[in-house]
Amino acid sequence: MINKKSIVIDGRHKRPILIDTTYTSNDINKPIIIFCHGYKGFKDWGAWHLMANAFAKAGFYFIKFNFSHNGGTIEQPIDFPDLDAFGNNNYTKELDDLESVIDWAVENDDIKYKGGTNNICLIGHSRGGGIVSIKAEEDTRIKSVVSLAGVCDFGKKTALLGSLESWKKDGVKYVLNGRTKQQMPHYYQFYEDFIKNEARLTIKRAVSNLKIPHLIVHGNADTSIFIEEAENLHKWHPNSQLEIIEGANHVFGASHPWEGDHLPVHLEKAVQVILSFLKSYTN
Repeated sequence: MINKKSIVIDGRHKRPILIDTTYTSNDINKPIIIFCHGYKGFKDWGAWHLMANAFAKAGFYFIKFNFSHNGGTIEQPIDFPDLDAFGNNNYTKELDDLESVIDWAVENDDIKYKGGTNNICLIGHSRGGGIVSIKAEEDTRIKSVVSLAGVCDFGKKTALLGSLESWKKDGVKYVLNGRTKQQMPHYYQFYEDFIKNEARLTIKRAVSNLKIPHLIVHGNADTSIFIEEAENLHKWHPNSQLEIIEGANHVFGASHPWEGDHLPVHLEKAVQVILSFLKSYTN
């Protein structure tokens, strides 16, 4: 039987973090997975709930959460009712949020009983792949890390937001959300925070220094983050494992909302690749 719980914790930046856990009742000391969503994402996007179920059935304690400034709220965690919060998000806030979730997981009595807090894996999708790569390098509590269609360079992604001169002058840049048709704001603080913390936010530096098992999963039909980014990650950390899912796009065949009862084929393949990787280190 699969159990699910929702929890709200305090974030470090005056906004709460909404978490949910997925696990089965049998066994204790389950390896823990903490999943980070990507840009314009949220924990309940698409088929992530089915992915959580798959890992729980395989014997893992699965945690996913919304970044505090992802644009959702506690009352409305799906999509982006709070665009001001979205505009005030940045990479260091997401790293702080992830650290808060890790702290909560290792200190929570229920999780300490059911989950193995000495065996934590981070999985990040898209922009979340960069976040988990950095956090895994700087936090010794993390024992393995998975980049799922993850980015390799935050600097290039930041530069894509356009002219710095007009951004600084106007104080904001907008990016169209093709699905919701919202104009998503990025306040200039996003760039300022990146420059201030550029060394820490350099993914190449982080993955080059990783000393833990590192899996890179990418689709060769990804038009959002090209496969070259996965190849770069692998080049920078030669001891990593690179797995290419043939024909998979950026979201491994999923979409939002996902109405099916089963994982899309490519996401199912990605899950099986991750399970094989994790079980080789956790058994």
